[in-house]
Amino acid sequence: MTRSTRRSRTVALTATAVVIALGATACGGSSGAGGSGAPGKGGTLTVLDKADFDHLDPQRVYTTEGSSMDEEIVRTLTGWDETGSTPKLVGDLATDTGTPSKGATVWTFHLRHGVKYQDGAEVTAPDIKYGVERFFSSDINGGPPYAGQWLVGGSDYKGPYQGKELDSIGTPDKYTIVFHLNQPVADFNETTAMPGWAAVPKAHDTGSTYDTHVWSDGPYMIKSYTKNKELVLTRNKNWSQATDPIRQQNVDEMDVRFGQDESAIDQQIKADAGTAQTSIQQWPIAGSDLASLANDPSLKSRYYKIPAPGINYLAINTTRVKDLKVRQAIEYAIDKTTVRGAFGGSAYGDYATSMLSPGIGGYQKFNLYSANPAGNLAKAKALMKQAGNPKPAMSIAVENTPTQEHFADAVKTALERIGIHVNISPIDAANYFSTVDNTKNQYDLTWGDWIADWPNASTVLPTLFDGRLIKKNPQANQDLSYLNDPKVNALIDKAATMTDVKQRNAAYGRMDQQILKDAAVVPLTYMNFSDMSGSKVGGVIPDTILAEPSLVHVYVKH
Repeated sequence: MTRSTRRSRTVALTATAVVIALGATACGGSSGAGGSGAPGKGGTLTVLDKADFDHLDPQRVYTTEGSSMDEEIVRTLTGWDETGSTPKLVGDLATDTGTPSKGATVWTFHLRHGVKYQDGAEVTAPDIKYGVERFFSSDINGGPPYAGQWLVGGSDYKGPYQGKELDSIGTPDKYTIVFHLNQPVADFNETTAMPGWAAVPKAHDTGSTYDTHVWSDGPYMIKSYTKNKELVLTRNKNWSQATDPIRQQNVDEMDVRFGQDESAIDQQIKADAGTAQTSIQQWPIAGSDLASLANDPSLKSRYYKIPAPGINYLAINTTRVKDLKVRQAIEYAIDKTTVRGAFGGSAYGDYATSMLSPGIGGYQKFNLYSANPAGNLAKAKALMKQAGNPKPAMSIAVENTPTQEHFADAVKTALERIGIHVNISPIDAANYFSTVDNTKNQYDLTWGDWIADWPNASTVLPTLFDGRLIKKNPQANQDLSYLNDPKVNALIDKAATMTDVKQRNAAYGRMDQQILKDAAVVPLTYMNFSDMSGSKVGGVIPDTILAEPSLVHVYVKH
């Protein structure tokens, strides 16, 4: 699996979800609105990134930084309006969020009239169809798996470059697009908010080099792009605010510079001199800087603490640690205060008691175990006594980084107190997920984390806890607790076919509670990511879908 120090989303070979192979780089903070009053017009925003984007080609992008940048260049069928207290799905290229029919196996979208590309041509349904068909070409790889999984005929289709079309995407007229799915997908219109559901005009498609030539229908277009050095975006003069419910076009240019160390970027933006005043970062604050920057009152107005739709957790292998009482004892024994300390303290995130995090559809607030995050030693010892006071030795898998090894020490210290001896197994961080996801390598305890592709439980619980997938994906098993509970599996099947969002969310809430009743995992923290901007940057919206500082309303103060 690919790794990045920030949330590079890696494709899981499963029906509905994707892991973010997030290393132990801490993240966190306190949200700054970046100034009030009317946004200023003009000026240049500088974006400081430690590395270039894996991709900007909308059908290939699968990192949060790349996806966030693409929001400036391309528009998608649906999108997220994040100006309110919670993200709201809205039509973007489409006039609304789509119409499901035939039990959510057919989805129809009607397009806005008058949306223009950078050359003034109008965006049409065949352009979106062509864009989505690009997902299937072996030259255009790296993007999310949903089109291939869900569109009828997707498993055999090889993309548009041999002149073939995918019949399950219909365009009855130039403003209508219809998708035929091989299964009911109640939240398909949330998938279509991802960058790959963007229009690509066939005449301007440069195939595998499209990353540096993305044709814009958003507020900004590529002026110049030197890989690993600099990307400059300038205004798309044919973009119209009247057709775009999500974005604004306030600055004249965005100058994205690559290649500085994370800590150097932190210090530059903190110092707030020269161009740093009109700069922002997209990778999170370095773990070593987090606590000091998070607690610096002078940075408060330009520090963004963005809750990620994700969870940091400890999986308990239910096939190796078979006694429920022992697993429950582990739930009570873990001291989440020392665990969180290893990841950077309170700035890293709030203590977790469920696998779904606040802000994800299906989240319910509940706590089946210790009310005190430091644990309940007496209760843990009592459960071990009921289990016959075993003295087991258990292995714990973690990444071979200082942060993760401190985390493993915290777990070891807590469990030794109840008679469980812990052997720490550090695994090379670059190969961590490919190692623990291989069913040949089973540990008693495994560190994991997960970020949803869109804020719904359907991109979290089915992948992490459907025990039927273990055999299907022996080298890419995301069910690190090896849970195969018929009650959970039945709820997964039931939720998948529910088209009523409230009913479906209630089913996911019950599923979350059942998983915790099984004591299959110890939820540790609901993760945050922290970023900073200079003092003259305004209009930054904390994007809780991507856990990025959204630039859709950004402006520079004069």
